[in-house]
Amino acid sequence: MTQSEERLRPHPSVRLAGPVVALNLPDLARALHAEPHPSIQGHRQAGLAHRGSMRVILFAFEPGARLPEHRAPGHVMIHCLRGALEVEASGGVQRLAQGDAVLVDPDVPHSVLAAAESDMLLTVCLDRETA
Repeated sequence: MTQSEERLRPHPSVRLAGPVVALNLPDLARALHAEPHPSIQGHRQAGLAHRGSMRVILFAFEPGARLPEHRAPGHVMIHCLRGALEVEASGGVQRLAQGDAVLVDPDVPHSVLAAAESDMLLTVCLDRETA
């Protein structure tokens, strides 16, 4: 099986090529929820951008899905597009509703829980050394 046959969808560099790319996030999230393959640990994700030191990933969560504690080698912005998310970091919990976002510094352990069916936009700006 070739690498392209193993992928769930075309690579973002193919799907989202060009110097200017318009993204309809609600439509992209609906399409992600509707994909025929089963979710992995209650969520699906699709890379939207991998340009320079910036990474943008769209997540579609089922209720109760969790991203276990992890660290990112860059600044992170977690933006709740729809639903309700709980972001645990630095000993506290940030409850995010639609339109809310939280910023997390590099290397700070954090986890995400979807308190309801939710869509999340994750932006990571990597340090130049890790890009």
